Amino acid sequence: MSARPGMWRHWLLAAGACLLFPFAAAATEAAAADSLPALLDVADSIKTSDHGTFVKLLQQMEPQLGQLSPAQQWHLRYLKAWDVAYYGDYERAGGLLDEVIAQNVDPTLRFRATATSINILGIGHRYEEAFTRLDKLVGQLPQITDKRARLQGLGEAAQLLVAAGQYDLAGQYAEQMLQNLPPGEGPCKGLFFKAEAAYRSNKTDAREQLDQAIDRCVSVGETVYANTLRAELAVADLERGEATQAIAVLMRNYADVQHDGYQTLIAQFDAALAKAHLSLGNLAEARKHALAAVQNSIKGEYTAPLGMAYQVLYRVARKQGDLAAALAYLEQYMAADKGYLDDVSAKALAYQVVKQQVLSGRLQLDTLNKQNQILQLQQALDRKAVEASRLYIVLLLMALGFITLWIYRLKRSQLRFMWLSRLDSLTGICNRKHFIEQAEQALQQAVRTRQPAALLILDLDHFKLINDTFGHGVGDHVLKHIVEACRPLLGARDVFGRLGGEEFAVLLPDCSPDQALARAERLRGAIGTLSPLEGGELTVSASFGVADTHSAGYDVSELLVRADHALYRAKSEGRNRVVATWAGTVPTTLAASEVRQMGASA
Repeated sequence: MSARPGMWRHWLLAAGACLLFPFAAAATEAAAADSLPALLDVADSIKTSDHGTFVKLLQQMEPQLGQLSPAQQWHLRYLKAWDVAYYGDYERAGGLLDEVIAQNVDPTLRFRATATSINILGIGHRYEEAFTRLDKLVGQLPQITDKRARLQGLGEAAQLLVAAGQYDLAGQYAEQMLQNLPPGEGPCKGLFFKAEAAYRSNKTDAREQLDQAIDRCVSVGETVYANTLRAELAVADLERGEATQAIAVLMRNYADVQHDGYQTLIAQFDAALAKAHLSLGNLAEARKHALAAVQNSIKGEYTAPLGMAYQVLYRVARKQGDLAAALAYLEQYMAADKGYLDDVSAKALAYQVVKQQVLSGRLQLDTLNKQNQILQLQQALDRKAVEASRLYIVLLLMALGFITLWIYRLKRSQLRFMWLSRLDSLTGICNRKHFIEQAEQALQQAVRTRQPAALLILDLDHFKLINDTFGHGVGDHVLKHIVEACRPLLGARDVFGRLGGEEFAVLLPDCSPDQALARAERLRGAIGTLSPLEGGELTVSASFGVADTHSAGYDVSELLVRADHALYRAKSEGRNRVVATWAGTVPTTLAASEVRQMGASA
């Protein structure tokens, strides 16, 4: 499944909103009533539907803080913390929320502040702490009688589980939101999370759910929610090659997104527009929107829209012949893409770790209770009850042994999950993140031993045509065959990984440039002999880009960049060939006769 731009950081804060009334028009009625508590409630109700009026109400109430009760003052502080987070100052927002949680005596407001603080923890990449706090928050739900606060807690659970890839469980929480709506609350947020979970899990009715959620959110003025889902639909249109339709959807709502002022949503719109215009050949528009997406991205954060924007800038610069700019943008794209993928893996791993820790903690507590029971029993034994008590002790010891075994199995399961997170689920070789980690270790060893190394990037030719003609199932079958064809030609120290899609990489330690070219040609030949389907109706080929440490140094990022440039040259020269780039020379294509000669010497 391709990466979706609508990730945690995009709709995180919007999800924490708990609306009291569906319409911003209530603000006018409250103002007329000249009641500060009424204004406070209205401000809470329109945080996302009419953020401009929300800010004005906060400014209006601030000078009159002394006229509010202590509970109302803490409510106002909570709203100010939420607004600070809305504009991206997450560190300050987290501090303000902690004050509300520590000082406030109202359990409902403390529950809401805790829910919003979980968002801040997630944005700060403190995922284990976020999921740990969420576990406690869900445990408090039975004690929370306020339906609007419960709705926020359920929404928090739904969004975090979507971020962790637990789509079925997220959908269950979203369904609970829809079944327990407070008075005056529409189904917008529940439908939003349900549609997100369906979309990311590729359910057949996902698009229908997205359209339904958009319509209901628009009907109550929740443009942030609606436009988040519109961005999802636009990306889906792009994946189907319908760039014109994607642009139409995005531009119809572009002004509303700009008006709401939610920077991460603006960045998502601009990134999708950039990609759409690039696919249509509109280079100037593509570059304009890509630069806007970079400008509106949160500084220091790696997101899918940021990676998409840098990729567009790289391709535009390359098409315009600006190789220096293309190289700079390619490096930024690779850094953003790696950071984003690392973040996705970290969220999924944090969920599993916390899940295991919570279960293990409960079992350990049960074990401690059993041990205390045994001790108390032993102390209370008398001579007349010895025989009967011994049986009870044996049973307790058996229960203790069972619990200990279960804890052991949980630990093994946790270790197994961590190992599986390093592998590509389709081919069983290193995923992108693990490949880069292993390649870095191999290169560090090469530096210490003063040995050369080389890096190959191979990309299957016309793979999209294979998927379009034979289906994605056959495409997956081809990828597995490619890996099986390459394995016998790789050594025990070679690092083999899938970078994404139909692109693979191999790190060859202790390998000279000539040997690297020869090995790349042997791999190309092995792939060219494959016939994945019976009857020989499908043949495959691959293009190779080669870089070496003599010309590029021992930095894996630089090697990847140079190999990618060589790969681009191989594609432009006709595909199904090996191209290398050495320092001080123009990338050159290896002649078949030269390959055979080097293969004999390698």
